Amino acid sequence: MAHRFRYSRWDGSQSGFDLDALDLLGEMTDQLAFNGDPLSALQRMMEQGLEDRNGERIMGLQEILEELEAKRQELLESGDLGGVYAEIAEALDQIVEREQQGLEDRQLLADMQIHDPASTGLDRRNADLAKEATSAKQLQLDMLPDDLANRVQGLQNYEFESNEAQQQFEDLLNKLRQEMVNNAFDQTSESIQNMSPEDLARQKAMMNALNDMLEQREMGIEPDFKAFMDEFGDFFPGNPETLDELLEQLAQQMAAAEAMFNSMTPEQQDQLRQMMENLLQDMGLTDEMRRLSQNLQSAMPDAGWGEGYQMTGSMPVGFGEAQNTMRQMGAAQRLQDFMSGMNDPRQLSELDMKGLRELLGDAAADSMERMAGMTRDLEDAGLIHTEGGRMELTARGVRKLGQKALKEIFSDLDSGMLGGHDVDHVGIGHERSFQTKPYEYGDPFNLHIEKTIGNAVRRGGGGSPVKLKPSDFEIEQTEQSVASSTVLLLDISYSMVWEGRFVPAKKVALALQSLITGQFPKDYFGLVAFNYAAREVPGRLLPTLESPHSQGTNLAYALFLARRMLAAQSGTKQILCVTDGEPTAYTDETGQSHFTYPYTEVPERAALKEVVRCTKSGIRINTFMLGDSPAMVNFVNTMAHINKGRVLHTNPYNLGSYILQDFLKGKNLRL
Repeated sequence: MAHRFRYSRWDGSQSGFDLDALDLLGEMTDQLAFNGDPLSALQRMMEQGLEDRNGERIMGLQEILEELEAKRQELLESGDLGGVYAEIAEALDQIVEREQQGLEDRQLLADMQIHDPASTGLDRRNADLAKEATSAKQLQLDMLPDDLANRVQGLQNYEFESNEAQQQFEDLLNKLRQEMVNNAFDQTSESIQNMSPEDLARQKAMMNALNDMLEQREMGIEPDFKAFMDEFGDFFPGNPETLDELLEQLAQQMAAAEAMFNSMTPEQQDQLRQMMENLLQDMGLTDEMRRLSQNLQSAMPDAGWGEGYQMTGSMPVGFGEAQNTMRQMGAAQRLQDFMSGMNDPRQLSELDMKGLRELLGDAAADSMERMAGMTRDLEDAGLIHTEGGRMELTARGVRKLGQKALKEIFSDLDSGMLGGHDVDHVGIGHERSFQTKPYEYGDPFNLHIEKTIGNAVRRGGGGSPVKLKPSDFEIEQTEQSVASSTVLLLDISYSMVWEGRFVPAKKVALALQSLITGQFPKDYFGLVAFNYAAREVPGRLLPTLESPHSQGTNLAYALFLARRMLAAQSGTKQILCVTDGEPTAYTDETGQSHFTYPYTEVPERAALKEVVRCTKSGIRINTFMLGDSPAMVNFVNTMAHINKGRVLHTNPYNLGSYILQDFLKGKNLRL
């Protein structure tokens, strides 16, 4: 079935160009070039963040942690916990005021009856009794304690005159009970207002069953969570799927309740404790709540128990607002603790994305969700794999890393230096000459599409479909390339790392390896790393090459290894030497390496002897100097005089351009 597509001009407003695995690899190139470790590269990217192809910022861990700390400070300064009591005190004052108004109304009515000429003696007697009762109740109200807990208890034992005041007081008690239960259960009880005895019995049965499950698990018996949810699932609108999920939610909420309690003054704590015991005892829940707290602390010891916060705000906050603030504080603290200790990007899948979204908004949560998928994207693309707990680049990942480094270097080249920078693969041992000719039998079928179609249109006229004939075929001419063998000598001494030259130099090695193996497959490429000693580095191990941070520049042994490697090769032979210092180490006849400090001429003489041997073997040595000390300049000039090779004084930023230009100049010859 044919597919139809519609195209429109891109005006820059369209999005959808999200990061893919190769983009991620490109972002990691510098870090991968340092040590070839995908895990450390991902860690660095996770910490610092990046931008996608739409220019949108993907926040890193550092930014998220800074925002979390700012959020914590905002919460700490958001209010005064004394507002919890101010809110209750204000409500109690309103209730007492309403009751006093009712008492005044009754006393006024009694006075009217006493002075009413139509009143009987019995009426006046009843009015006097009413005035006495009113005065007693007024005295009882005047004698209410100042502290909230005893004030609430005193009103519980008071017989209200005003039905409205009594209803307000009952509503307040129900609200406080609800908030205290919800303080531990969050949304597990939608409302306990006006609970019937049956509802209360079921609430107690739920808490008892929950405690039983916790105690069964503590004894090693796995409880029947499904049966519990079938019976009491309506208490938990969040629909937890496992007992662990339910316990985590409850532990976080109860830890937040404890944090609020710990954040109060001793006087406030005492008031709240008394009110809770008084109000919840009426419901028969005090013992079950205490039992649940102990069980949860035993089952979830890392939920943040015992925390407290110094609220510094001036605006009083109510009970519900204080509960929410403490819940957010606890969530922020847990997120900070988890993210601060994170050392593997794969741990992001365990991050509380919902909590992060609630605290910091969509941008932060979306960034972490995208970060969490990056490792998976790289694995799915076959660029990295995990073996034995270690994350490594795959063979494809190594190739793509080299291609990224090569593309980066080519993008920095002056377009006038090399013409077209892209080198297209058109057949082993050949390069494009950008000229075409009619196809003849036996020619490589490197078809030039535009000219072939053009020939067919000119022959057959306009219209579609365009019908091709063999005479229309036009192919690209190619020029045979010069087969060459190249060994790159890469200085990995301590000074290369200290001066920031190691990573650019290694990226050049990756790019050169990618260029030769991808575009000139018949050519030979070898790599020798040298510092105090020297060693050949197989291509597959190049990404993981690191500097041992040791002193010494053993150029003599590096040249010896390169000469031995090139002896088995054919074609043009060359050594490209990247170094930032004159020779300061050598290897003796026994294979023992020596670092000479203070300076002696032995390492230089050993290196120049190898230069002579390379020259006699027809090997050209081109040196790329990353330093400019007089001793180094004098040495490389002597080496160039012997070998007739070139010396280029460069820096880490244009090293790649110099080396690739030097290499490609030798590929433009026509046999």
